[in-house]
Amino acid sequence: MPTMTGKEALARMLIAEGVTHIFGNPGTSETPLLDVLQDFPEIRYVQALQEGTAVGMADGYARATGRPAFANIHIAGGLANGISALYNAYRGGAPIVLTAGNSDTRMQLAEPTLSGDLVEMTAQYTKWSAEVLHPTDIPMAVRRAFKEAKTPPTGPVFLSFPWDTMDETADLDIVASSPGYFRMRPDTSAVERASEILGQAENPIIVIGDRVAQSGAMNDLVRFAETLGARVYAAAFSEVNFPTNHPLYSGALNTSSPVTRQLLGGSDVVVAVGANVFSSFLYVDEPFLSSETKLVHLDNNAWEIEKIYPTEIGIVSDPGAGLSELTDALDQSMSGPAREAAATRNATLAEERRRSDEAYNRRLQERWDNSPMAVERMMHELAQAAPPDTIIANEAITSSPALMREFTFDQPGTLFGIQGGALGWAMPGALGVQLANPGKPVLAVVGDGASLYTVQALWTAARYNIPVVYAICNNRSYRILKVNMDTYLRHMLDDRERESEYVGMDFANPLDLAAIAQAMGVASEKVEDASTIGPALEKAFASGKPYLLDVSIDGSL
Repeated sequence: MPTMTGKEALARMLIAEGVTHIFGNPGTSETPLLDVLQDFPEIRYVQALQEGTAVGMADGYARATGRPAFANIHIAGGLANGISALYNAYRGGAPIVLTAGNSDTRMQLAEPTLSGDLVEMTAQYTKWSAEVLHPTDIPMAVRRAFKEAKTPPTGPVFLSFPWDTMDETADLDIVASSPGYFRMRPDTSAVERASEILGQAENPIIVIGDRVAQSGAMNDLVRFAETLGARVYAAAFSEVNFPTNHPLYSGALNTSSPVTRQLLGGSDVVVAVGANVFSSFLYVDEPFLSSETKLVHLDNNAWEIEKIYPTEIGIVSDPGAGLSELTDALDQSMSGPAREAAATRNATLAEERRRSDEAYNRRLQERWDNSPMAVERMMHELAQAAPPDTIIANEAITSSPALMREFTFDQPGTLFGIQGGALGWAMPGALGVQLANPGKPVLAVVGDGASLYTVQALWTAARYNIPVVYAICNNRSYRILKVNMDTYLRHMLDDRERESEYVGMDFANPLDLAAIAQAMGVASEKVEDASTIGPALEKAFASGKPYLLDVSIDGSL
């Protein structure tokens, strides 16, 4: 076994794992790693100006490649800055190996400046967290970290590297983690029983989550939905789980609203696939599923199955493998009348979708000439001018429904959105998506409030010439807070009279995102006339450089 320092072992393990980018915000506790990287030019260090930006870039890169991304940030104070982005990665299942340096272990009793229990800080938002105390443990720890991050349900892990661990030497073998074979098939008896229930369903509904996309199961899901003749709702749609232009797709559920109970109330069977049933933010006093509704849940995350609601059948399986076998069983077991009923449901839902699209188009035309421009007009102009193979990074928050209407997402890997809800994902996340897809256009559509959490990502875009085009939805407010204030007053308190002053929700001084972008080296322009969005977007993509459009839209409720 060759003798090497811990820092060299870490670099060689990263190369063995196929790492080509380190997303980092450098700090003094990371000095040993930063020193050794100059000897390994095959690893590109992508510098961020703040830790949350580094973790956000890693999140976008990991999700766009489907492989673990590596991030390195600073000791306790800096790590705290990155935890909001780590939270998103944990809730969304992004496979990230997050690391930080720590103080020399010989100093621990002295309570050194900036030090802390980094493992304790990250444990609740990772699949596994550990501190590596000896250089002999580095290959094993890194190998385990990558294995854990990419094993479904995927998610982030954390390793702490004290200074002396990196500088000490040991005799070490560098061996990467195995490729991993994760398409776990379902229990055959569970599939048989589920197909019997579904074959008798009169009003089935499918609820989907992002673990469908993460397992590459979109086409399997389409076949299953069409065979069953079921309406499809998204509990989460931050990746392409189902074609948004498909007649059976009915949009995303608002799991903080009692309206969701009404949407699901008439169903005799709900099939959840790769979804949390249900993750809510606001309290809703009635369950979303009635006692008469049977729940079938197919997922590779066993923890989520029957976590909240009574479940008729829980199927622990890779979503793709499980859907394939379940559809085959259903196709074989369905009676003639059941097939006719499914065909009738498909036709009925297609007509319902056509009417819904017509209603949306009427609303768009009614608001076409509004000033400030309606968000529907903004998204329409963006969708018309964006190149055909554009990848969208979405953190538009209250503007997202219009975005999802105007853009068609029918191919995996064309949409990535914020997961978890901690604002600030898209500004850096889009950079990670672009680095994972060199040569493809990436458009980040971001709310003005959300953009400011990680606006320093623009500096990184300029520094490395990462050609993301940013379209900022500038409504001069935290509009989501206003929406939630109205929900609180009207639905939670049932108060129809009180008028909110929306304390702390409006920006008294208008935000000049275009000026901020220019200050960080990114070309930009303000857009107030909707008819100029198309030419501005074409100019932005033609530049081959990062670009920002600061689009003024109507923020009224």
